[in-house]
Order: sequence, then structure tokens, then C-alpha cells
Amino acid sequence: SASRAHNIANLNKTPEESVAGFKDIVDKAVSYGLGISGSIAMSFGSPWEHKIPISYVTAIVDAYINVGVTEISLSDTSGMAMPKQVYSLCSETKRLYPQVKWILHFHNTRGMGEANIISGMEAGIDWYDTSFGGLGGCPFVPGAAGNVTTEDVLHMCDEMGIETRVNLDRAIEIANKVKSLVEHELQSYILKAGKNSDLIL
Repeated sequence: SASRAHNIANLNKTPEESVAGFKDIVDKAVSYGLGISGSIAMSFGSPWEHKIPISYVTAIVDAYINVGVTEISLSDTSGMAMPKQVYSLCSETKRLYPQVKWILHFHNTRGMGEANIISGMEAGIDWYDTSFGGLGGCPFVPGAAGNVTTEDVLHMCDEMGIETRVNLDRAIEIANKVKSLVEHELQSYILKAGKNSDLIL
């Protein structure tokens, strides 16, 4: 966690100490030809510190690189990220660490998920986590919502002419199946309103 207070409260270690402890795991995975992806929770804000200084994030990136991890997710676990901040942090981390494959992971707690994805794209990030129906959340964050919704993001990209190579109609089918499995309403706008193209008479 980029929130030092969060990491210490949960693991009794600094974030850098936590990542340093992954070295044996990384070495073992690499010996078997497995890829490793690291994640930095609370990269954009936390209920403990509110704003997260970029130095907190880069210290963890350095620790990951030191143990051989060069695929890293910047995660908005608390759902506090805002588009301008996303663009700034992603532009700077891409500049500082061109060798890293960056992934962005947004929660839609305050309705900023898709706007943050657009800002991430403008900063040059092209890998994103989403979930069908917007499932997910964080038990440590009051009012936390699920992850950005797969079908909403795909619909946005389709409408903007951004190629994803993911079939939106199949994603909607899966999200409806998820809805039936969990037996409650989901956060998906597309499940509620349908695609724009559904409105053509």
C-alpha cells in the first residue's frame, strides 16, 4: 500500500519492507518461467493520509524493480483518484520508469472510474483492470464501491473508436450472468440503460 499508515497497520511493515520480502517468491516464479505482476494499493489517495505523495509511490516502484518486478499496477483502492491527478502521476511514472509495464486499477466509488481511465490513456497507459458488473470493493474503506465495470468501459471505448479486441455483447451476456449469480443489482450502467446503438429505431 502506498499509504504507509495502512501498510503498517495491516502488516506492521513499511511498504518497502513488504515488497523486499517478495524476493524469494519472485525468484522461484522466474525459475519456473512465470511472470510476476506487482500492485500498489492506495496509489492515488487513502482515508489515512488523504493525498499520497508521488515519493511514496516511487519508493515502492524502486523496491519492486529491486526484486525483479517490472509489471506494476497503480491501484485506486480507496476510489479517491481524480482525472488530473491520474494524468500527472501516470505521466511522471512512465517518464521515470520506461522499463515498467503499467496497469491501472480503478474503483468507481465516486463515479470517476471511466474519466480516470481516459486520463490514464492520455498519459500513455493502455492496460486496465475492470470487472463484470462492477464487482469488487475494499473492506477497509468506508463506502467503497466495486471496480470499474467491464461492459461500461468497453461501451465507452467502442463509442470513441478505441479498439479493445473484446466483444461488448459477450461482455454484457457475462455481466447479466453475474447478476443472476449474485442475485442483486450491479453498478453497470449498460445493464440498466443498454448500448447507445440499442436506441436506434
